[in-house]
Amino acid sequence: MVDDHPMIIEGYQNTLLATKKEHQHLDIDIANDCDIANELIKKSAKSEPYDICFFDIKLPPSKDGLITSGEDLAKVARLYLPNAKVVILTMFNESFRIHNIIKEINPEGLLIKSDLTSSELAEAFQLILDNPPYYSSTVKGFVNSTISSDLHLDDINRKILHLLSQGIKTKSLREHIDLSMSAIEKRKKQLKLLFDVEDGKDETLLTEARNKGFL
Repeated sequence: MVDDHPMIIEGYQNTLLATKKEHQHLDIDIANDCDIANELIKKSAKSEPYDICFFDIKLPPSKDGLITSGEDLAKVARLYLPNAKVVILTMFNESFRIHNIIKEINPEGLLIKSDLTSSELAEAFQLILDNPPYYSSTVKGFVNSTISSDLHLDDINRKILHLLSQGIKTKSLREHIDLSMSAIEKRKKQLKLLFDVEDGKDETLLTEARNKGFL
C-alpha cells in the first residue's frame, strides 16, 4: 500500500484486516513515497510477488525524478509484477484524469477517495481479488457519460464486440485475439460497465453496442 498520509494507510489496513475472509492471510507492506515503493516492488518480484498493489496518485517523487506519481509506480508494478492486481486510489475526480488512468494503466480497481467508506473498500477488495475490475461510483459515472469516446473503446474492444456479434463464443475469442482468456474476460466486463449492462448478458451488451452505433 502506497500513500503519503500514514493515517490513510492505517485506515485501509484496519479495514482489510477486520473484514478479510477466514481463509485469507494478509501481509501488508507500506510505503510513503515513490523511492520506497519502487524498492519494495522490485524486492517483491525477486522473492514473494505481491498479489495486489494499492497506489495513491499524488506522491513524493523519486530522488532521480523518474517516478513522479502512483501512475508511474503502477507501470513499474505491471513490468515487475505482471500477475499482481493494481488498485488506484485517488482524490482526483476529473473526467480526463480518470479516463487517462483507465487507458494507460487499465487497473483492476479504480477508487475515488471521496466515494469510499470502510464497507465499500472491503467489498472492493474482495471483488478485485475474485472478479476485477471494480470502479467506484464516480468512476462509473464518468465512464458511462463518455460511452462514445474512442479513448475507451480501442481497437481490441471493438474487435471483441464484432466477433461476439458474429456468433463467436467467448471461449473461442483467443483464436482471433492475441490475449489471455483472463484478459479477454476482463475487457468484456469493462465493456459491460461502459455500456451499463446490468444483467451481465452478452446479448444485452451487443444490443447496447448496436444502439450506440458501435456495431
